[in-house]
Amino acid sequence: MTSQTAQPSTPGSRHYPRIGLFIDGEWFHDGPSASKVVNPATEEVLAHVPKADSALLLRALEAAARGFAVWRDTSPQTRIRTMQSAVRLMRERAEETATVLTLENGKPLAQARGEIERSLSFFDWEIGQAARAYGIIVPSAPQMQKFILRQPVGPVYAVTPWNGPMGAIARKTGAALAAGCSVILKPAEETPGTACAIVRCFQDAGLPPGVLNLVLGDPAEISSTLIASPTIRMVTFTGSTRVGKHLAELAAGAMKPTLLELGGHAPVLIGEDVQVSEIARLAAIIKTRAAGQICTSPSRFIVHRNVYQQFVQAFALALSELRVGDGLAAGVEVGPVANARRLAAAQALVEDARKHGAKVVTGGHRIGDRGFFFAPTLLADVPLTADVMHTEPFCPIAACVPAANLDEAINMANALPVGLAAYAFTNSLHDAEQIARRLETGMLSINHFDTPDADTPFGGIKDSGLGREGGPGSLDAYLVTKTVLQSTARV
Repeated sequence: MTSQTAQPSTPGSRHYPRIGLFIDGEWFHDGPSASKVVNPATEEVLAHVPKADSALLLRALEAAARGFAVWRDTSPQTRIRTMQSAVRLMRERAEETATVLTLENGKPLAQARGEIERSLSFFDWEIGQAARAYGIIVPSAPQMQKFILRQPVGPVYAVTPWNGPMGAIARKTGAALAAGCSVILKPAEETPGTACAIVRCFQDAGLPPGVLNLVLGDPAEISSTLIASPTIRMVTFTGSTRVGKHLAELAAGAMKPTLLELGGHAPVLIGEDVQVSEIARLAAIIKTRAAGQICTSPSRFIVHRNVYQQFVQAFALALSELRVGDGLAAGVEVGPVANARRLAAAQALVEDARKHGAKVVTGGHRIGDRGFFFAPTLLADVPLTADVMHTEPFCPIAACVPAANLDEAINMANALPVGLAAYAFTNSLHDAEQIARRLETGMLSINHFDTPDADTPFGGIKDSGLGREGGPGSLDAYLVTKTVLQSTARV
């Protein structure tokens, strides 16, 4: 089945859980509804999201303070055992959680399973880090001891997006809990089911009350209330640059550190000495993963002019052959975009590109009249003035432009204020070195489309964020450094 026809939807609302708030070890399911969870493949309402009012937010803050006092003084070995128990439950319940993730997010079930497996590797890494938050003893004069201690920063406010319902939560809660912090988690209201499944695993594993709390409701009210509270000592957020800057302003006003993983617009530099047909096939798969709604999704394909037409033809063919439909249907490779807003945004990008003279080589339209399906789309000969060249698409749209040489390609790639991920394909060691040194990005993949695993830092530069998640320093944002100078002389 081609991308022009969506695979039929599969009923699945009976598998979706009841959504609740989790505060101080207790679930709250009732109360006013803040919003609805909608299946993007069917537009079916899956659940209503309860709203955390001011009283419940205050209760969450009090619980996080108490939870921190307990968890901070819990030995790393006990923290490790508790977190390992939670991860074992996540593995046992992985198939159930994958179905929930697909229902609320839309990505194909195989991709949901992949996200869960990758997320569990994040938890595994941070669990190991819990035993490696080393301090330092500094050589000193007689009768003087100098210690550098690493201690948990305190209760953390963690905000996660709808496009990676489990991945972002795993990075943030895994590192915070491993460091000894308590957490108030605010997942996206569009995808709360996956978050609830994770929290239930920690609850069932015996995590002390108040150490991990979950709130939902009005995002602006929640953020302004929690960040202003002296209880919260650190803010971590994954999402858009616009919202990230706003939260950073709130945190700065309260003198609180932030860890921000924000938007991107990943360039792909393709040299003239590579197998463009194979790269095009891989690009079609990666570009449409999660319907292109990933911050590291390749978006701007900057191709050497000598192989440009060949790449465009191969890329368009590969995109047109992808199967689009409900993520729970067999054989589906591309699911819907998340909501009607993303559908409208995708169409607007295509129309704007057309007006600027770009060619729509394949796709460029909605599929069907129910569900938020958009055809995998390739725009060619896109002028740099078109919106799609400087606005992150966050949908299954790829834009291609030719470049005369490496210098021109790098200049185009660096022209935007964001710098999260980038990709390059070349068989020239000289060009690879130039790209690695000159490309303005936090992460670069050469001759493949992979992004950092748990053991390497993930994050961007410029408007793409502050700080890094994962890697050897994954706990750094959640720890404070204390210098202790202790005289051994009697007083």
